[in-house]
Amino acid sequence: MPHDHTHHSHHAAEAGDRRVGVAVAVNLGLTVVQIVAGVIAGSLALIADAIHNLSDALSLVIALVARRIGRRPADAAMTFGYGRAEVVAALINYTTLVVIALYLVAEAVQRLIDPAGVDGWLVVVVAGVALVIDTVTALLIHSMSKSSMNIRAAFLHNVADALGSVAVIVGGTLILLYDWRLVDPLVTLLIAGYILWHAGNGIRPAIAVLMLGSPGDPSLDRVVARLRSLPGVADVHALHLWRMQEDTVAFQGHVVMEEGADALALRAGIKRCLSEEFGIDHATIEMEPEGAHCETPALIGGTGQ
Repeated sequence: MPHDHTHHSHHAAEAGDRRVGVAVAVNLGLTVVQIVAGVIAGSLALIADAIHNLSDALSLVIALVARRIGRRPADAAMTFGYGRAEVVAALINYTTLVVIALYLVAEAVQRLIDPAGVDGWLVVVVAGVALVIDTVTALLIHSMSKSSMNIRAAFLHNVADALGSVAVIVGGTLILLYDWRLVDPLVTLLIAGYILWHAGNGIRPAIAVLMLGSPGDPSLDRVVARLRSLPGVADVHALHLWRMQEDTVAFQGHVVMEEGADALALRAGIKRCLSEEFGIDHATIEMEPEGAHCETPALIGGTGQ
């Protein structure tokens, strides 16, 4: 059964990689079409959408490479494994989104100062095609984005691009109907603002994981309160609670035993509690007799010695 489960997981991962590969190819093709059409039409918004779409393709490439690296088992060089490769990829993708958005803001401001003519029909048609492709790409990776910060970053690239295409279509239509040339840079600013909003929301969790931040759920306060309530536990200190990877929480700490407590049985009970109640399966616990614990213990981090 374990072999069958491993084989099934490997097959599912390979199928996911193929979906991401198809999404990369589709996005690269769309990027070329959008850039050419944007230059011909004179539309900054369409070129902006194309640049963002290129970032979608690159984000998917980064996500795909990180997925494959992240599946490598732990070894002497990486004793915790390679799972954080996906978190690093997410950080790279969100940072790229921020850089692109700031570039688009600068270009849009320049166009507001000096508006240029725009071919509204070409903008609407190409942006409509882009919207269809962006939607298909998002659907290809949507299911994987629910369980992976890495894929979620790439997915948000595509969702933002799809909404950007909607904004470009609206802008092109207004140009056709009313010849509002300023709408092109204004739409570009809207796209850039939306990208920045998404990137800002996504980059914080990635940084938190890389900085060994507490997971939030479970909270450190809940874990501490539960451990202190266990029979045989006098106190806890020198605690660390962090995400080793996006979906793996680790715990480390010192436990002061009540007099007469059995160290091995108490440690086993603590580990069982952490696993069953908080989903923490990676726990390192140092047991201390009540009369021989750290002299100046700090609840979090070091012992204060």
